[in-house]
Amino acid sequence: MEFKEIVKERYAAKKFDGQILAQEKVDGLFEMIRLAASSFGLQPWKIKVVTDQKLKDALQAASWDQPQVGTCSHLLVFCADTQIDALIDRLAQEMSKTGMPAESLDSYVKLMRGFAEGLQGEQRLSWAQRQVYIALGNALNGAKALGFDSCPMEGFDPKEYARMLELPANLVPTVVCPVGYATDKQKQKVRFPKEDVFF
Repeated sequence: MEFKEIVKERYAAKKFDGQILAQEKVDGLFEMIRLAASSFGLQPWKIKVVTDQKLKDALQAASWDQPQVGTCSHLLVFCADTQIDALIDRLAQEMSKTGMPAESLDSYVKLMRGFAEGLQGEQRLSWAQRQVYIALGNALNGAKALGFDSCPMEGFDPKEYARMLELPANLVPTVVCPVGYATDKQKQKVRFPKEDVFF
């Protein structure tokens, strides 16, 4: 399927059939998400993968009781990671393995640290959450490319999710994405005409 067809056919599925996705498809989706773009390549996100049915049911209650949470194969909880300094350290380690010249690496790390120092308080969370949505885009289109469905969701209680998933304070649930095989049908996609979008 060409990308333009994936974009046309992807939609926010409201209910899934409960069938568990083949691990090969799950691994393929994870790789697409892993390769998502991010500012500096820092990937300030962690994704909690929920497959346990009892936990999905509990999380559904904290998601305005929306059925896609309880009926999906895998529930992906995209969390913004506010420990930016630790991410810089980790990325520097990975970049050093590529044979990048030490001078270039030091310069890039200095640039990242300067950026991070300029983010105060809620700015760190806001920046990380904006990055999360780039990864989400890969998840949505990636699922359709692999032959299954998804649903981006902000309709949930982040504090309840953090409590039930026992997340550390630096990981903030930002958006959830149930994936699986949809039982509902795609409605006609309504979008503004290009003249209203591009100027």
